[in-house]
Amino acid sequence: MSDKKTKHAYEKELKCYIASIQNKTFDPYLDKIDFTKSLISFAIPNFGILFRCRTEGELIDLEFTAFYSLLEFISKKLKNEHTKRIKVISSSPVFVFSFTGQTHLLKKGSVYRQMLENYSKDFSISIGYTKPIDNIALVSPSEYPSLPEGKKIELKFTDKELLKSTFKPFQKGLKL
Repeated sequence: MSDKKTKHAYEKELKCYIASIQNKTFDPYLDKIDFTKSLISFAIPNFGILFRCRTEGELIDLEFTAFYSLLEFISKKLKNEHTKRIKVISSSPVFVFSFTGQTHLLKKGSVYRQMLENYSKDFSISIGYTKPIDNIALVSPSEYPSLPEGKKIELKFTDKELLKSTFKPFQKGLKL
């Protein structure tokens, strides 16, 4: 990679989204077998990444778990991208305002603060807020593009493959 490209990679800010969900209504069977009701999620649109994992905890702790999972993923799996600036966007006002220093969550000596200081050695991190409807970490995987915008995959089919596929709509109560 040339110096110009390397410099550009370092200067570019990586925009990411995090979210956490607690499902209050739950299937009785899943509840009976202790299937967790909570979910953390992060999205990195530039790379087409949408990560989700079930877990348990208080909502604010889940948001921090999503945040630190994202930072760990970037530092381990995207280290060849030379990312130095990360913008993390959340729909949790409590999470966003915890970075103002006005809450106990990031007080000096806390576990969250120590982790933040460790990641801050490698990254310049900024935090932002967005409405839940605009939070990409909350979208359905079917609505999330698997490739970054502008990338194209050319799919080629043979005549035999095209004729082999048939589509039959499924409608309950109809015999096809």
